[in-house]
Amino acid sequence: MTLRLVLLFALLPMAIAVHAQNEAAPQKPPRFQLYGGYAFVSNSPNGLPGEHQPMNGWNAALGTPLWQFIRFKVDISSYKGTNQGAQEDVYYILGGPQFTRRFGRETVFVEALIGDGGINRYWGPQASPGETASFATVVGGGLDTPIARRLAFRVSGGYQWSNFQLINNVQSIEPIQTPGLPDKFARISCGLLWSF
Repeated sequence: MTLRLVLLFALLPMAIAVHAQNEAAPQKPPRFQLYGGYAFVSNSPNGLPGEHQPMNGWNAALGTPLWQFIRFKVDISSYKGTNQGAQEDVYYILGGPQFTRRFGRETVFVEALIGDGGINRYWGPQASPGETASFATVVGGGLDTPIARRLAFRVSGGYQWSNFQLINNVQSIEPIQTPGLPDKFARISCGLLWSF
């Protein structure tokens, strides 16, 4: 009987150690997020009433480590299109907070980004000149659905504001207030998100 008790007390710590090694160690949350995908914006900068033309492009973003459900995000997007006889190449570089919350496997987020927008010089109707830079904002959100351990599919959308204006001539850059020139846009993006 004593031998059995000694063996039990000797083998019990070894069994606990083996069991502890078999349990999966808790995973640290990913520190950074890298996103890339397709982007769509509802209208072109010269899309006057009756001349609306959506634009297609790409969107990329880098998110910093999460802190209290908030991360800082840098977002870059570019759109190309032709409307009213003018080629338009638009880009935006934005940054700001992203509030993230998990619900089961999915992650929902909302964001508020500010930054700068740029466009080629002759983007106005019939290739007339316009301003090449504008303050820009995006307020929106989205959903991340995991498809692998560190890979997810992201769908996002939002309200985008920028204020590109036409100008009189290239030598003296004075904005022309053009009634109906759009400054509010809907923005949609979908693609892959890699967490590392």
